[in-house]
Amino acid sequence: MVLKEQKISKTVKRTILLNPGPSSTTETVKASLIQDDICHREEEFAKIVRDVCDDLVKVVHGKDDYTAVLFAGSGTINIDVAISSLVPDGKKALVINNGAYSQRAVDVCNFCRIPVVDLKFDILDLPDLAKVENALKENPDVAVVYVVHQETGTGLCNPLKEIGAIAHKYNAVLVSDTTSTYGIIPMNVYDDNIDFCMASSQKGLNAFTGVSFLIGKTSEIEKTKTYKARSYYTNLWRQYDYFKKNKQLHFTPPVQIIYSLQQAIKEHFAEGEQAKYKRFMDGFKAVREEMTKLGFQDILPVEKQTGLVVSIKYPKDPKFDFGKIHDFLYKNGVTIYPGKIADLDTFRVCNLGCLTAQDIRDAFKVLADALKECGVATPVKY
Repeated sequence: MVLKEQKISKTVKRTILLNPGPSSTTETVKASLIQDDICHREEEFAKIVRDVCDDLVKVVHGKDDYTAVLFAGSGTINIDVAISSLVPDGKKALVINNGAYSQRAVDVCNFCRIPVVDLKFDILDLPDLAKVENALKENPDVAVVYVVHQETGTGLCNPLKEIGAIAHKYNAVLVSDTTSTYGIIPMNVYDDNIDFCMASSQKGLNAFTGVSFLIGKTSEIEKTKTYKARSYYTNLWRQYDYFKKNKQLHFTPPVQIIYSLQQAIKEHFAEGEQAKYKRFMDGFKAVREEMTKLGFQDILPVEKQTGLVVSIKYPKDPKFDFGKIHDFLYKNGVTIYPGKIADLDTFRVCNLGCLTAQDIRDAFKVLADALKECGVATPVKY
């Protein structure tokens, strides 16, 4: 029997996603999902996975002494992998906690019963580096220092390089959650003192949700062979070792998502690191200009922000209804996202994906229409 070729045709509308992931994708990344059916154990697909892993290391300028390890799942799976796999039995993790996503790392430590130094700072403040160093002095048994590069709830940018230098001074490994900055903000694992960084397919690389990865020093991964295993599926050593021996992932991967990730990586390199970063900074400038026109205020000073997430305060207007404004925007091809700050009413505008400054301006025109529809006077009042 000869199988007939299937014809697939669908018109896909372009949506401006201003949420913190998944992000807007290019037509070519969307098209890359349509592939011949293939078993993930075929050598043809295994080669794609190997190439993707190699290229993920190159994005952060790593060489042969760094390795990328893939897992099927959302970004939080990386936190589970890093915390449960990299802290030896009898040692501690130190988490620099100034936001919702660093708190998640603390939660994982507690869930895995790993002793944790929960070094809290205000969610609107950068960490005090002197306190970080003092905590390491007082806890010489800390093996891992964990920091979130960008706290995606607020847009706060934590200083990876400086924190990494302190961690190394006290013989600790720096694990950095770069989920929302990897592939956007230029970083170099050597210059920035990064032992491990993590991200997912759907954010800075603008592919689709389903693949997450850790990039780390191969020598540090090798050490974990003797560490206490706290998970069957999310154990870093097991996944790394299986791939090293068999040139394939241990468990069934999301095949089509990896095809889209491969295409997104190609587009990342084609655009160029600096050109891509400039595009996002142009987008950030547009966000700030359009916010100012409408009178909105954000919660952080500009110098503390990455430029990729802006957390905006609700105006003091009884007619401001986030749900209604969201729905108006959604019907008109724009998505915004609620805040993730417990005691502050905010919403987020995220400058991610394959967006341009003009896309940002177009989105704010729709936002202005939404405010008018709801009867909210502009410029808004606080």
